[in-house]
Amino acid sequence: MIIPNVANAEIGEPVGPAFEKMLPIADPERLPGEEFLEDVRKIIASKQLTNGKYVQDFEEAAAGYLRVEHCVAVSSCTSGLLLVLRCLNLQGEVILPSFTFHATAHAVAWNGLKPVFADCHANTFCVEAAAVREQISARTAAILGVHVFGNPAPVMELQEISERLGIPLVFDAAHALGSKSGGRCVGGFGTAEVFSFSPTKLVVGGEGGLIATHDAQLAKQLRAARNYGDAGNYDPETIGINARMGEINAALALRGMGSVDGRIARRNEIRKRYERDLRDVAGIRFQRVAESGLSSFKDFSVIVDERAFGQTRDGLMSELRRNNIDTRKYFSPPVHVQRLYREVWDGRPLPVTEEISSGIVSLPIYSSLTDASVDTICGVIRRAQQTGGVGNS
Repeated sequence: MIIPNVANAEIGEPVGPAFEKMLPIADPERLPGEEFLEDVRKIIASKQLTNGKYVQDFEEAAAGYLRVEHCVAVSSCTSGLLLVLRCLNLQGEVILPSFTFHATAHAVAWNGLKPVFADCHANTFCVEAAAVREQISARTAAILGVHVFGNPAPVMELQEISERLGIPLVFDAAHALGSKSGGRCVGGFGTAEVFSFSPTKLVVGGEGGLIATHDAQLAKQLRAARNYGDAGNYDPETIGINARMGEINAALALRGMGSVDGRIARRNEIRKRYERDLRDVAGIRFQRVAESGLSSFKDFSVIVDERAFGQTRDGLMSELRRNNIDTRKYFSPPVHVQRLYREVWDGRPLPVTEEISSGIVSLPIYSSLTDASVDTICGVIRRAQQTGGVGNS
C-alpha cells in the first residue's frame, strides 16, 4: 500500500510530493494465492495446457454470471472482436465510435472492413445513437458499440437501429464485465459482446478474452475460428487464427469471477468520493451513468476545461506526476485522427469526441485504493486549480 504524504494532504503550499512513491493508475485486482498455485499444479500434471477443464469451467461460470447462452474463451478481447467480425462474414462499412481504444478499429480494419466513425455523447462518453443514425449508408454492414470505461452504451437504441436495418450489433465490452443496463448484465445485448481479462481489468487472467452470445451457430463457428478455423476434422471452413485461451489464464480468471461484484461496488464508492471531493472545482466534470445503468468503472476519468480550470489538461497531469500520481489520457488522440485512420475518416466533424479527448484525464482507481489516497489526489487537483500556472504546459 502506498501511503499519502500527510503533510501535503491539505490544501496549501506543497513542500514535497503528495506520495513518497509513485501511485499507479491501475493495480491488478486481488490476485489469488495458494489456491491458484494448486490449480497450476493440476494443469501441469494434466499436460492439457489449452482447451481443457479450466477453460470449460470458466466459460460456464461466465455464462451463468452474464446470463447468456454461450461464452467462448479466447486469447484476448482483440482476437475475439476479430473473430466475431470474421464469422459474421461482413462486407462494407462498420459504424463505431472514435472515442475508444484503437484495437476496436483495428478489428474492423483487419477484416477488410471500413471503419465509419460516429460521435459520442457529451455525458456518457459512449457512442451517440443519433450520430450512428447519421452515418448509416447502403454499405453499412454492422454497428460496433463500446462500453467506455465500463459505462454501458445506449444498448436499446442501438439494438433498435440494428434490428430495423437487419444488421449485426457487436459490443467491445473490454471494460464492462459486471456492468448493467436496465438491470441486465452487459454481455447479453446485440449479436455478441467481447470482454477482456488483461491485467488492468476487474477480473484478471494475465491475458485473455471472452465472447458472449445467445447465437448457438455463431458460438459454434467461433469455437472453430479460435482454433485456426478447424472444428476438429482438419478441414477448416473459416479462415481462423490461434486465439485459444490457455488453461492457466482460465484458472486465474475463474478465481476472480466470484468477487467481481464486490470490486465493482468498491470502485463505485471510490468514484463517488472523487465526485464529492471535486464537485465544486471549476473546470472539472465527470462521466455520467444512466439511472438505469451500473458501470464497472474500469477507469475513472474527468474532463478538464482549460478556461474554467485555469490551466491545461497536460499541465494538470504534470502536476499530478510531480506528486507521484500516475495518470493517462484515455483516449487521446481519438482514433479518427490517428495516423492509421486519418485517410479512412470521412471528414464528418466529431466535435464531442474531440472536446472529450482533448480534456480527458484518467485517475487512479482500483479496489485497494484507499479513501485517504483519493482525498490526497483530489487535494493535489484543488491546489493545481487554485495556483493556476503551476505545472502548466
